[in-house]
Amino acid sequence: MEMFSYEFMRRALIAASMMAVIAPSLGVFLVLRRQSLLADTLSHVSLAGIALGFFINVNPTVTTLIVVIASAFVLEYIKNLYKSYSEVSTAILMSGGLAVALVLMNLTKGKNSMNIQQYLFGSIVTINWQQVKILAILLVIIVFLFFVLRKPMYVLTFDEDTAHVDGLPVHLLSMMFNVITGVAITVMIPIAGALLVSAIMILPATISMKIGKTFSTVILSSIVVGFIGMTSGLVTSYQLDTPPGATITLIFIAMFILINLLTNVRKKNKQVSK
Repeated sequence: MEMFSYEFMRRALIAASMMAVIAPSLGVFLVLRRQSLLADTLSHVSLAGIALGFFINVNPTVTTLIVVIASAFVLEYIKNLYKSYSEVSTAILMSGGLAVALVLMNLTKGKNSMNIQQYLFGSIVTINWQQVKILAILLVIIVFLFFVLRKPMYVLTFDEDTAHVDGLPVHLLSMMFNVITGVAITVMIPIAGALLVSAIMILPATISMKIGKTFSTVILSSIVVGFIGMTSGLVTSYQLDTPPGATITLIFIAMFILINLLTNVRKKNKQVSK
């Protein structure tokens, strides 16, 4: 295709392909652990890191990484304090992160408002080769950790009490997962945007749960769904000249609606046949 004759589109396609593995793989665990709002929370908290970077004139990616990792630890700590009300931690961090971000943005007196806006919505077509390399490193780390910690995380995801009885380091595994999720969000924010990064993690996972019957097939189908949504959204945004992140998100929403409609039709046909 003509669009891939441009180097920036080739970079975008490579980035989209890697994100199609990274985001859904983490998203499946988030959904199964009933932590869908964790991605949204950390993406909102990242705004505080971005604003802090512009406020103190430091690379926003560095400050965002520090803030998000610290927030992942705080999130786990508050979760342990309110074990019966796990949603409390996400509500506190989400509102706190937004509050800090708004204060810091105001203190910068609008000098970096345009730069901050780029982080809010992201742009996969402006990605550079350095960001592609960082994504590749993150991809290797996540794939490695998945194969090493697959069984412990499986037990932890479906039955935390059993994982504790089996002697698994429950809190350490949970903390590691939160940190890895935070790092992934930090890396993907300049590409997908702070407001949309959680969508590309959660939507492919929810779609694949309607397709796959086992844990392994859900993981694999989420990656396939992620790849289809990311690449088709990228092509569509180029053809229609629309924002890539928003277009990709709308593609995922359309896939979500379609899969659920087909699933409902299939159920009704089975009931009729009986």
